[in-house]
Formats: sequence, structure tokens, C-alpha cells
Amino acid sequence: MAGLYAYLYREEPATVREATAALDFSRETTQTLLSRLEEMGTIETITDAGTQQYRATTIELSLSAGQGERTYTVTPALIDAVGRRSEDDDIDTYIDRHGLAGLATALVYAVDRERSRVTHRLMARDLDIAPLEAEIILQALRPVVHDHFEIEVADSDDIFEPGSNTS
Repeated sequence: MAGLYAYLYREEPATVREATAALDFSRETTQTLLSRLEEMGTIETITDAGTQQYRATTIELSLSAGQGERTYTVTPALIDAVGRRSEDDDIDTYIDRHGLAGLATALVYAVDRERSRVTHRLMARDLDIAPLEAEIILQALRPVVHDHFEIEVADSDDIFEPGSNTS
């Protein structure tokens, strides 16, 4: 369901046929998921010249990591990342280990990584995880970042990692 919502958010508006082809779902599965999303109020139906199309609506929802912890806004990018869990074992494993709040944090780092603002080592240090685990999730989230964010790469001089020689 998350993958369909994310697709409609990126490609709006779209027909059942377009969504079915893009996501490699059966027509029946697509119709069922569209009905559920519509019941939840996360998509709307548009009828134009007899053709029915669907468009994602903006979701206003936040997620708290625990008492006194950081609050995250549930964005289409985060929904898309969760939706890719079934297709990407690295995202699935990361969610199992760190939960949705951990994935939301990793997504923030992934955006900054693609903008050349942080490295996997900085993420690993900040989150107290292994550098390899940081690199794996950053690579897994890269397609999500490029689907949802405008990325302009900064100059290499803009990358800052504490303890590195920047002179």
C-alpha cells in the first residue's frame, strides 16, 4: 500500500492501468489497494473525460520515537522507504533493528549524504552503529532520496566530518 501511495504522490495523477504497469501489481491488487487508500483519505479520485485517475493527498502525521525523543513527520518519502521494505532486504533489516524512527533518521542522513553534507562514518558515529551498516542503509535509501528530493551536490569542501583534516 505504501508503494502505491508513493507512486501516486510522484506520478500524479495516474490511472489504474498506469499504476498496475509501473508497480507490477495485478489489476485486482491495484483496485483493492486504491480502495483502501481512498477509504483512509490518502488519495482522491479525479474523473476527466470519462477516465478515472487517482492522486495522493498530503498526509499530516507525525511519529514520536519515545518519551522525550525526537518527533518525525511522516512524509511521502518515508512512506515510500517503508513500502520498499518488501523488495529490499537491507531496508527490512534496518527497520527490524532500529524501528520506523530509526529509518526516518537514516532517511535524513541519506538526503544529507546525497547532498554531500555527511559521510557514512559521521552517521555511524552519531547513531552509534557500525560504519558498514550506515553505508548499507544509505545505499538502500538512495533511490528514495532521488525520487523525492531535489539533489544539488555541494562542493567537496562543504563536506564536514569531525576529526578530518579540512585544510
